Amino acid sequence: MTTRLFVLGSGSKGNCFAIQSEGATLLVEAGFSAREIERRAARVGLALETVVGIVLTHEHGDHACGAGRLVRRLGVPVLTAPGTYGALAGELDPCTHHAVGLGLRSRVGPFTVEACPISHDAAEPVAVAVECADGVRIGVASDLGRPTAAVRYLLRNLTAVVLEANFDEVMLRTSGYPPSVQQRIAGHGGHLSNRACAELLCEVHHAGLGTVVLAHLSQRCNSEAEARGAVEPALRRVGFAGRVHVAAQHAPLDPLDIAPAGGQLALRFGA
Repeated sequence: MTTRLFVLGSGSKGNCFAIQSEGATLLVEAGFSAREIERRAARVGLALETVVGIVLTHEHGDHACGAGRLVRRLGVPVLTAPGTYGALAGELDPCTHHAVGLGLRSRVGPFTVEACPISHDAAEPVAVAVECADGVRIGVASDLGRPTAAVRYLLRNLTAVVLEANFDEVMLRTSGYPPSVQQRIAGHGGHLSNRACAELLCEVHHAGLGTVVLAHLSQRCNSEAEARGAVEPALRRVGFAGRVHVAAQHAPLDPLDIAPAGGQLALRFGA
């Protein structure tokens, strides 16, 4: 059964993705209301009854606001770093918690989840990589300020990656935001620029990478054209032969069938 990636929406007003494999679904982020996630899932033919767990990278509302209601409604565990769970405990209780983080792996259904710390102004934010039963590996990383060595290691040997391309540097400087806000966005605890996103993707590119999704675009400081124009040519120069997609804030993308470029399977965790 083909692994599918669902991009239900991404941006400063909400983020939600889903990975479907072997008849099971793993939600990654729940940054819209439960009702809105249900509406978007229905629009793309994703049955939430198949969800076996919800991964949250950090506690900010645009990544987690619908999680509490969904975990109770679906009766599934939440997979977060301990600090994130602590920050959301009042909203998530009662639920089963699986800890993720550096050196920890969590298994739920056909999915194995690894994570590493990222630099963002949250309790214990992480980037995640999910391995499916067929060996497909999908990474999700946003709100990461600076790509650390741990992030680069986590995002190696992916089949698909959802990576933040938050702002265009010129558009940020001319945005009208106060200098303090600009510094936060572009700083160590903020977000990745288009240029930084392109550089990181080129570093982790390999022959099996088949799908790239640019996510969390700023509505004020970026555009699909700017993000794609910065990233896609850079990837083509290093030999990327797959497809680049740009996530939208207000509508889901069509489901993406995930297979390695050239039919190559990614290396499994620990390889």
